[in-house]
Amino acid sequence: MPFQRVHSEKLSTAVVRQIELLILRGILRPGERLPSERDLAERLGVSRPSLREAISDLQDKGLLTTRAGAGVFVADVLGSAFSPALVALFSGHDEAVFDYLSFRRDMEGLAAERAAQFASDTDLRVIQSVLSKMEAAHASRATTDEAQLDAAFHMSIVEASHNVVMLHMMRSMYQLLREGVFYNRQVMFRQRRTRDDLLAQHQRINAGLQARDPDAARRAVEDHLDYVAEALRDQQRADRNEDVARMRYAHETEG
Repeated sequence: MPFQRVHSEKLSTAVVRQIELLILRGILRPGERLPSERDLAERLGVSRPSLREAISDLQDKGLLTTRAGAGVFVADVLGSAFSPALVALFSGHDEAVFDYLSFRRDMEGLAAERAAQFASDTDLRVIQSVLSKMEAAHASRATTDEAQLDAAFHMSIVEASHNVVMLHMMRSMYQLLREGVFYNRQVMFRQRRTRDDLLAQHQRINAGLQARDPDAARRAVEDHLDYVAEALRDQQRADRNEDVARMRYAHETEG
């Protein structure tokens, strides 16, 4: 008969499972500091020795890391997603930029479709809140904040899709974007018209999500990323033309 004796779970094992799930579901994020040992033990309702055993186990698994004098942190589990050699290869070739945007178009379109179907009301409030902050940054011309909120808006949609594999994969992709491997988001906010267009596109994405219309949400994401790709092509063309013009000017003024 397929029955096994029931054993009560060790407290430390229960703590490990809870923290693992919080990391898996993207609630605890890479680099996030855990509460102090005393505070965390009280919140979990376990003894400090049981907590220490759980933390040690999670460290052995590479999910937590301890920094001397600073505390316990969620490990940068995204750091191993791409090797340094591959990151260097990405950053050295323009082709990777457009492949990256094409990948995002497909994955984020799917994420928006799923979010429109599966997001909770709270998920949608989070997305709306990020957009509202983006609108405020736009009005005050805080372009750095606006660019950062742009990334946060897209990640909030991925989180609302409730697919943990997609969540961690896209966080890894956004980490490379934050590090400027593919392109600098702030380049997209140089011109007023571009900024206005981008904001309107994010508003259309949000409208599709809030209406729980999967097709509209996906189309809005795809249209937005098509626009980003074309804007980057235009910028690259303009930069090349400026380089040629400077060489001509230097040649003309040499004599």
